[in-house]
Amino acid sequence: MIITLLKGTMEDDDQVFSMTKMIRRKTCLIMIMMMGMFVTTTYAAGDTNNVYSPCLDAKVQTGDGFTFGIAFASNKQSFLQDNGGPQLSPCDHRLGLASNGASVAVFRPKVDEISLLTVNRNDTASGSGYMVAFAGQKYAARSLPIMFADNTHTITSFTLVLEFSGGTLQNLFWKSYGCNSCSGGGNICLNNTDCAVPNSKCQENGGSGCNIGIQLAFSGTDKNLDVLNSWYEVKNLRQYSLYTLYSNLRDTIVTPYEKFF
Repeated sequence: MIITLLKGTMEDDDQVFSMTKMIRRKTCLIMIMMMGMFVTTTYAAGDTNNVYSPCLDAKVQTGDGFTFGIAFASNKQSFLQDNGGPQLSPCDHRLGLASNGASVAVFRPKVDEISLLTVNRNDTASGSGYMVAFAGQKYAARSLPIMFADNTHTITSFTLVLEFSGGTLQNLFWKSYGCNSCSGGGNICLNNTDCAVPNSKCQENGGSGCNIGIQLAFSGTDKNLDVLNSWYEVKNLRQYSLYTLYSNLRDTIVTPYEKFF
C-alpha cells in the first residue's frame, strides 16, 4: 500500500475559475511507502496525463497524476445558482465564485493511491465555511457542498472518493465515518459524525490546529478498464484512523519545511 501526503493552501485565485490559464501547483508532495516507511519525493515518471488544470478534461490510468480542485466559500449558497438551476462546477464563470471572495486549493494525487490532503487555513476567524471538490470542463463533475466550519468549531477530518468510469471522472463523494480521529487534544465529536476543533484552539496555536485533513481514494475503472481499488482499502481500514496516523507523520516531516512552500 502506498499513501501520498499532499499539502495545499486556501488562496484567492481568479485563474482557477476562468479556465484560460494553467494553474501552477503550490503543493508539497511526499510519498510514504508502508513497507519500510521509506520517504521520497514524488516524480512525474510514468505519468501519462499532461492536463494540469482542474478546469480541463482528462482521461487517466492507474499511476497517472490527476488534478482537481477544492473551492471554499463562507456559505452553501455560493455554490448554487440564484434561479435554482443545475449545480455548476466552480470552473463555470456563471457561478461567480471569484467575485464572491471564494478561495481554492489544487491537488494532483496519483490515481488509485490513498492520499492525505492537508489544507492550511490562513483565516481562522470565527464563521461558517463550506467546500466543494471539482474537476473537468465538458465532463465537469463536482461534489455536494459540505460544511468544514461553523461559528464555533472547525471540522478537521474528511474522506473524499473520486469515482471514474473508463478513466473519466464521473463524481466526487464526501464520506463520513464518525469520530475515530477525535481522541485527545481538546477535539470533540460534532453531531456524532465529524471530528471538530474549537476555533479558540486554532487561534491559540496560530491557526495550525485548524488545518483540514482529507483522506482521498479512488473507485471505478481507469482508461484501460482496470479496477481502482484504493477506496476499497480505505473502507476496510477506516477503523484504524489513517488520518490520525499520517497527520502526526506529516507534522514531523513537513512542518520544518513549511516556510519554503
